[in-house]
Amino acid sequence: MERVLLLCICAASVLRAVCPLLANKYRFVNEMKTWTEAQSFCREKYSDLAAIQGMDDVTMLNEQVDQSKMGDNHVAWIGLYDDMNSWMWSMSDSDFYQHDENFTNWKTEEPNNYAGIESCVEMYDNGRWNDKPCAEQKNSICFDVTGTNVTFVHISIKMNWTDSQRYCREVHTDLASVRNIAENQKVNELMSPGEKVWIGLFRNTWTWSDGTSSAFRYWSSGEPNGNSDNCAAADMKNHGKWEDWNCEVKTTFICSADPVHTKQVKLKVVGSSSVDLNNPDVLEDLLKEMKQKLKDQGVDEDIRLSWKKQEDGKIFHKDEEKSRNNNNNEL
Repeated sequence: MERVLLLCICAASVLRAVCPLLANKYRFVNEMKTWTEAQSFCREKYSDLAAIQGMDDVTMLNEQVDQSKMGDNHVAWIGLYDDMNSWMWSMSDSDFYQHDENFTNWKTEEPNNYAGIESCVEMYDNGRWNDKPCAEQKNSICFDVTGTNVTFVHISIKMNWTDSQRYCREVHTDLASVRNIAENQKVNELMSPGEKVWIGLFRNTWTWSDGTSSAFRYWSSGEPNGNSDNCAAADMKNHGKWEDWNCEVKTTFICSADPVHTKQVKLKVVGSSSVDLNNPDVLEDLLKEMKQKLKDQGVDEDIRLSWKKQEDGKIFHKDEEKSRNNNNNEL
């Protein structure tokens, strides 16, 4: 990074570069913490709790973790967790929901994620909602949306939630969103006594703390299996396979160490120009030029560049003395 000089305009700032470290991808931490405490530790000291995206990562993890330093249970937190509050509608247009998006009509003590496998929502014949396994077969409610007008349609074809969603999107607008008690009543009026139907509410299960989108899973047999066990740990006695644990249990943990390595570089930008270097468009153009120069020098990692603001909130400052002496603006 020190090799880079950007010669174009007139001022100075500090550039921050973030790039991956390819070696030593994981860090085993021999401290007993809850999942949330471990997450905070990893984000402060490294990058985040470990994200595992394939069998190569599993092999690397097994090689790097020293089991002799682990506790009696030989498990360590990783970054996978099941957010029980991540409910969303199949139709995700925020303008459509306006101020009613928080409406719910759950049955008492629901949702409960029974057996750890309930992430789709059915409506009972009394209008109450319940979380159920998405693989169950049942009728569904689609809806048609035209501007502000909504029409609900009963579908008498037993399908799982995903197939119901696909059908509704192909034939109508989507699986039904229910924004308020009036719409809940309209859906309920379409149902037969004793019937249960899919509506469009669901949640994404088991996501990575750092936002990794990998769908790779390495669960032990019978896992995940717990109603309130919403955090994942790797069992190093079982080849690093995963188990769901209660997030409040204190155990060792594994951090990802590769995604973030930050370096600050002070740049000298010399020249004469009336261009405003604190203009966002100009700053963006400078970053693009800098990144291209790095590529030209053979730096091919996924580097992210950003400007560091100074105490007054500005990025660049003129060197007034040198400007007077040299008729130049200097970083």
